[in-house]
Amino acid sequence: MKADRVVFDTNVLISAALLSTGIPRRSFEAVRNAGGSFAFSDETFAELRARLMRPKFDRYVSQADRLVFLAQIQAVSDWVTITGTKLGCRDPDDDMVIETALAGSAECIVTGDQDLLAMSPYRAIPILRPDAFLARLAKL
Repeated sequence: MKADRVVFDTNVLISAALLSTGIPRRSFEAVRNAGGSFAFSDETFAELRARLMRPKFDRYVSQADRLVFLAQIQAVSDWVTITGTKLGCRDPDDDMVIETALAGSAECIVTGDQDLLAMSPYRAIPILRPDAFLARLAKL
């Protein structure tokens, strides 16, 4: 597995934004350092932006720093169009993550969401926790 194009679920990216030394942040940086990109749809990015900018995170990271993080993501992202197809995830809101990965020909989905992890692999796309993603990259 390469890190050419990866879909990161919202929960992993929020963790990466809030904690600069954790495994989610190292996973995010690994994609960037390898020259890879993130696949996003308008829907997945809108969810990330809405959740990351919630006032409850102000005490951890300033709004300005979170906006910089979002800009960094946009700079290394490939945008795809999704249609809202139902793909059978236990949580229907997670279907957009899988559809984004399919539309973006992603090599992997990185998430901590049990509903997504239970579907791994989905049409040959591995769905991995951030630590498992880093372990796979280390084997390359």
